[in-house]
Amino acid sequence: MAKQNKAYKFRLYPTKEQELVIRKTFGCVRFVYNKMLAERKETYESLKDNKEAWKRVKHPTPAKYKKEHEWLKEVDSLALANAQLHLDKAYKAFFKGNARFPRFKKKRHKQSYTTNVVNGNIQLLDDHIKLPKLKSLKMKQHRKIPSEYQIKSCTLSLTSSGKYYISILTEYDKEIESKEIEKVVGLDFAMDGLFVDSAGEKANYPKFYRQMLDKLAIEQRKLSRKKKGSSNWNKQRIRVAKIGEKVANQRKNFLHHKSKKLVTIYDAIVIEDLDMKGMSKALKFGKSVADNGWGMFTTFLQYKLKEQGKQLIKIDKWYPSTKTCSNCGSVKEVKLSERIYQCTCGLSINRDYNSAINIKKEGIRLLASA
Repeated sequence: MAKQNKAYKFRLYPTKEQELVIRKTFGCVRFVYNKMLAERKETYESLKDNKEAWKRVKHPTPAKYKKEHEWLKEVDSLALANAQLHLDKAYKAFFKGNARFPRFKKKRHKQSYTTNVVNGNIQLLDDHIKLPKLKSLKMKQHRKIPSEYQIKSCTLSLTSSGKYYISILTEYDKEIESKEIEKVVGLDFAMDGLFVDSAGEKANYPKFYRQMLDKLAIEQRKLSRKKKGSSNWNKQRIRVAKIGEKVANQRKNFLHHKSKKLVTIYDAIVIEDLDMKGMSKALKFGKSVADNGWGMFTTFLQYKLKEQGKQLIKIDKWYPSTKTCSNCGSVKEVKLSERIYQCTCGLSINRDYNSAINIKKEGIRLLASA
């Protein structure tokens, strides 16, 4: 049996006292992270030309700062230890070339901390969860966690509008058998509507962000007229934040349902390995790419397919799916403004539908050669 992980996210309703402890922990984690980063950065600057020496350096731990700052002992020690692990992870990603150099955390950035299960310090109760330093916390548990699932860690977070959430990471034993691939679909990313599949179906993404643009602009103008830091400014800031959160929740819900439907029907899903950051920077594409949530959608597809022993196939982003005729295989240049693909062989077809068919064909070819 192989170990599998699954996370469950629930809304928290802390008391005023618990809220103070949570916020204090956020601050302490941020403080320790920045302290360790500052020391590591100084060491890195002096040893960046000597990677071997850098690897041998013993970096500071949260214990060092507890001696200097007694108030750090008042919060969950595991949360501080995880700050160190997160910094280690950030450095490893930097050295591998997968991320930029670690940056200092600011209060306005996402506020969160992670704690781990040690000697039964975290327990699920009826609509509550027991956590270190917080005792019993009220939780809206809309999904049941199977009793055989073992809790590994919990991450508490605070949204811009002041809502608290907990993400519970669980581990369980499950042997996933690879499913025989019979039904395959190709998905072509569409700026307008998320994707078109090789069966000619469109995702018809509702463009939640663009629907809210006018309302968001009105609320942001109101915010700009208020004195920053005042009570009225904070109330208006929360109104603006709630609009953003509503859009994010609508998007996530839509993508979950759409990905689940595809995974239920197909054994393999083929997509292009696109550079979404590059596309979002292109002229007029930024809002469309961000609104679609294609990156989140592919992440959902990936883990949902894996859970069922199915496959997500990514083809090379330079594969000429748009330029190739899905009927005769000839290749020609296609302008971005051309929405209908017309070939000398007589084929006249929607540009995105044509691409989706080609993506499916290339995916089947890769599966056959694997």
